[in-house]
Amino acid sequence: MQKRRLGQTDLSIAPLVLGGNVFGWTADEKTSFDLLDRFVGAGLNAIDTADSYSRWVPGNNGGESEMIIGKWMKSRGNRDKVVVITKVGSDMGQGRKDLSAAYIEKAIDASLKRLQTDAIDLYLSHWPDPTTPYEETLGAYQKLLAKGKIRHVGASNLDAGQLRAALDVASLRGLPRYAVLQPEYNLYDRASFDGPLRDLCMGEDIGVVTYFSLAKGFLSGKYRSEADLGKSARGDDVKGYLNGRGMRILAALDAVSGRHAAKQAEVALAWVIARPGVTAPIASATTLDQVDSLVRAASLKL
Repeated sequence: MQKRRLGQTDLSIAPLVLGGNVFGWTADEKTSFDLLDRFVGAGLNAIDTADSYSRWVPGNNGGESEMIIGKWMKSRGNRDKVVVITKVGSDMGQGRKDLSAAYIEKAIDASLKRLQTDAIDLYLSHWPDPTTPYEETLGAYQKLLAKGKIRHVGASNLDAGQLRAALDVASLRGLPRYAVLQPEYNLYDRASFDGPLRDLCMGEDIGVVTYFSLAKGFLSGKYRSEADLGKSARGDDVKGYLNGRGMRILAALDAVSGRHAAKQAEVALAWVIARPGVTAPIASATTLDQVDSLVRAASLKL
């Protein structure tokens, strides 16, 4: 599988990243191990997670996804073969999004323990924290880099103004710059990335790894009406896409997928992979057939 360099980092990843949000949620530990084995066995190498996955599940506390990934890497002895991306700053019970130095210092050790590793390849600020200056957050990351606990830093959910401000602070203060951005981006949700944010990322050589790349599953084509929403645990999240624009996008996907003898999800992901400025989309899977589909998407040329 051909790899792509992730911005200015020394990380090279396949053009599709496996989403770990389902581990400990719609995929139990055994299923997660099988999915990870299939994904890496096909030549793909990057896994995305966060400390908060999957805290939204009743009975979960957060950290379940990291723990499963850590157990899998330990059992397979393949830590050096995979690129691990995780995130910090979501509400883990503290009642707010938190990127303070004190919180990051505590959170990194918890993530390292769950992942059973001594370093995280890419550590992302999960959400903007308006109460903490960029200087404090980036300063905390600088210390983690110096200690070898993380290798590179990035951010998720920043707009162009926020990313520009963070880059300026890093340059002015001699602090680590965000090397990777993780924005929401797909065939339906395009406006927030296309334009100034994409231009900034391309101009600054920032790697881009997109999330909700299948619009929460809508672009798989299996949700055509409200009657379809019960097909999965994520069905309710798709309701907002069931409108005229969404149906037109599905019709276009149907046509293109027919021409390429591919599934709608494969075409939707291949479209993201081919977009200017995008390094790789994230997509999750709960079955081996879905992993195989992700692998095909990574090689599909539209």
